[in-house]
Amino acid sequence: MADIASLVGHTPLIRVRLFEKEFPAVEVYAKAEWFNPGGSVKDRAALSMIEDGERRGALTRDKTIIDSTSGNTGIAYALIGAAKGYRVKLVMPGNVSVERKALVTAYGAEIVYSDAGEGSDGAIRLVRELVADDPDLYFYPDQYSNPANPRAHYEGTALEILEQTSGRLTHFVAGLGTTGTFVGAARRLKEHDPTIRTIAVQPEDSFHGLEGLKHLPTAIVPRIWSADLADEVWGCPTEPAYDLAREVARTEGLLVGHSSGAALWAVRRLAGTIGHGVVVTVFPDSGDRYLSTGLYSRKTS
Repeated sequence: MADIASLVGHTPLIRVRLFEKEFPAVEVYAKAEWFNPGGSVKDRAALSMIEDGERRGALTRDKTIIDSTSGNTGIAYALIGAAKGYRVKLVMPGNVSVERKALVTAYGAEIVYSDAGEGSDGAIRLVRELVADDPDLYFYPDQYSNPANPRAHYEGTALEILEQTSGRLTHFVAGLGTTGTFVGAARRLKEHDPTIRTIAVQPEDSFHGLEGLKHLPTAIVPRIWSADLADEVWGCPTEPAYDLAREVARTEGLLVGHSSGAALWAVRRLAGTIGHGVVVTVFPDSGDRYLSTGLYSRKTS
């Protein structure tokens, strides 16, 4: 009989037909990461970091798991912590969606709110202060610096993509938040076939509405980031990403979040330059945890 942690990974690869008429020779597929038990790609990294901490003896029953998060990793920590019997404390910007706050609380985790105006960087600074004040109390995975984060995608996500495409993919597209998904998957894919082109997606500037993504030039750059793994790094505007998230929901029944819209924006741009190929991207989560943000409200002229 499976436990909840054993259900992380092995998500479906879904054909996306949004751009077929425009680019009929480009096949587009997306990893549907909301099929993870915690509803996002971050289940992979959270489980990897927690189990790594257990193996190293850094995570013991007398310690509280603590980290900064914009939401999805926090939900994953909370779920896996509950399943494994650990206390969890999360530092989150005060403006994360109502759904994310409610999910974290439902799993019994404690939330400490950082300044909403400082975004994810403010949460990082605050969690570092809390850990420095009482280091013996906490296990601090530090998702932005922990090699177990990209390892989850090197050993899991990338191998699944290779199996599900029978190794046919020619391009890989993923957004940059902690950068773990892109770094881990891109490294393994390029080891398999160095001709696979990798495109990383970030917001086009520091003032954006793409929750979960970081504009690296103006942010605290994650230590796990490896720029050499990206053949291209593209800056995505917010509104076109929202438009594509709404469009794929209404035309294909794929209810996805802001960062999936950014991935679609990059896929469309890529398709216009390559003419033909097999493109794989990652849809990090479902849009159901963003309903309160207005992402799916109809646009008015």
